[in-house]
Amino acid sequence: MLLLAAVSYASDIECVGTATQVVNGKDTLFIFKEEIHLRSTIGEVDWYRTDGTLEASATDEIYPDEGGYYIVREGSTSAPCYVYKYYEPTDLSLTIVPDCNATTLMLTGDAKPFVYTRPDATTGTYARACTIEYNALAWNGEQWGDSAAQMTATLRTGNYILPALYAGTTIHLCYDQEIRSKFGLDSACVEATLFVEDVMAVNFQLTSLVTSRGTEGEKSNERNRPTSQDLIQGSEYSGPLEVAFYSNPTPEVKYYRWAIYHGADLIVTRSDQDIRYSFSEPGSYRVVCAVNSPYCAADSMEVTVNISESYLAVPNVFTPNGDGQNDEFRVAYRSIREFHCWVYNRWGHLVFEWTDPAKGWDGTISGGRPAAEGAYFYVIRALGTDAAKNAKYSAKASYKKKKANADESVIGVYQLSGDINLLR
Repeated sequence: MLLLAAVSYASDIECVGTATQVVNGKDTLFIFKEEIHLRSTIGEVDWYRTDGTLEASATDEIYPDEGGYYIVREGSTSAPCYVYKYYEPTDLSLTIVPDCNATTLMLTGDAKPFVYTRPDATTGTYARACTIEYNALAWNGEQWGDSAAQMTATLRTGNYILPALYAGTTIHLCYDQEIRSKFGLDSACVEATLFVEDVMAVNFQLTSLVTSRGTEGEKSNERNRPTSQDLIQGSEYSGPLEVAFYSNPTPEVKYYRWAIYHGADLIVTRSDQDIRYSFSEPGSYRVVCAVNSPYCAADSMEVTVNISESYLAVPNVFTPNGDGQNDEFRVAYRSIREFHCWVYNRWGHLVFEWTDPAKGWDGTISGGRPAAEGAYFYVIRALGTDAAKNAKYSAKASYKKKKANADESVIGVYQLSGDINLLR
């Protein structure tokens, strides 16, 4: 037997039997599992209903009907308490109405709250609680997967609005869980199933994957290149930058629309689930994706890709001594689409050449022999992604002119030569 006494607002009254106390604002309610049995803690008293009707005289306990009661002793009135016998809601039934933006859960049946009248004739209501449980598809950062979802609400007949559901699930509405637990009763739930064929809502998650070039070490001399896991968003990157874009749709998505803008100009449209694009020319790009089904559409998503102007810088010394620092002759670069470097010894013999700016010369010559220390002469010809498509190399001295003070035809054109010192 669970014996609870009201100590806050009904300090002169205690419950006899299995009951639970709930506080509703300034009111105290006792909900009994079986018969209602009240006892006075101060001896024999007069018991009154909250409407002023005398219930019993000169007794220390009563077995009343539901309602509000207080006691009078020597002209003083105790705070009222409100008592109920627990009853199950009846004829509860759930119906699910799916929609693009929300899922409506309709509950029918008898789910009355506990209503009571105070001594001042005002009405109080204690709303019964319920918990709605279901599985939702949630994006975990890598993929969509089942995620247990829950919302709490007041038990009532009518509509409950859930988020849009993207996959089939069984929805459970369980009520009076706290009260039933205290009474040692099993959970009480009503359920309905949203079948896969009834799902309407669609959603997606735009992600991107940069195509890596070379190993991490080889890329260390390239400026502003994201890692292979980056979601491209707004920073400055080196081009050409090849990126795969993934829509990651929920199951009901049927149609896709991709649009890529360079500045204000629309340059690409696609209707595939996923796309790949190489960003070469400098500037700001917007990649916009929208998805829909025959019934619903999701809000579009977009990412920004900013491709920097080209850059090329050459060191004047390297130290191939195996200490892990400056062991190769490499350029520092950004947004280079064409590259060729030749290295000559002091007698004008070619000792090494390469065409990938992410690579370099490790200071060895034919047969893997270490080259002698000293000065070597390099010649570099390179084109940036910002060079004109028909750009040509000049026979003049090496330079890269700036847009602010040069003919557009030489933007992104590099013709560099000089000494590179090999020290061990």
